[in-house]
Amino acid sequence: MSFTLQAISLVELQIIAAASTPADIAAWAQADALPPPFVAQRALGHHDSTPPDGWCSTFYIVRDADRAIVGSCGFKYLPSNGRVEIGYGISPDCRREGAASAAVAALLALAFEHPEINQVLAQIDPSNHASIGVVRNNHFKDHGLQLDEDGELVMQWLASKPHRIASNAA
Repeated sequence: MSFTLQAISLVELQIIAAASTPADIAAWAQADALPPPFVAQRALGHHDSTPPDGWCSTFYIVRDADRAIVGSCGFKYLPSNGRVEIGYGISPDCRREGAASAAVAALLALAFEHPEINQVLAQIDPSNHASIGVVRNNHFKDHGLQLDEDGELVMQWLASKPHRIASNAA
């Protein structure tokens, strides 16, 4: 199965931040596929305070076969010290289809297009074995347990930018 990321517009983020579903996507959005209101509020806050460079973009995860919105993902904060953090969520009815893995792979590709980004961070609840599998499949490495900004224990997973080896044409 294949999936595509579709940017969520500012108007749609405002509607989602108010705990509603945008009318134009209501028929396509699976149950619990949209970002939670606090995620939309965070993204809007970044859009209001930073240049629109894409770092705090939030995306729908769209299943290509039927154009259903099965989840959401995005960059949580602006890059810091060569690192950017990602977040993602999938509708419970659409899990185990490969949507999370496809979304994380797409976010990695977007992040590593930028020369200043060397690492991508995912913070995961240690009991969320499915999400741990997603990041492992996308070549993230376990960097131990930490308390997140809410005081919750999370596993930190880091993916490093692939090194390009220059070829010597002879």
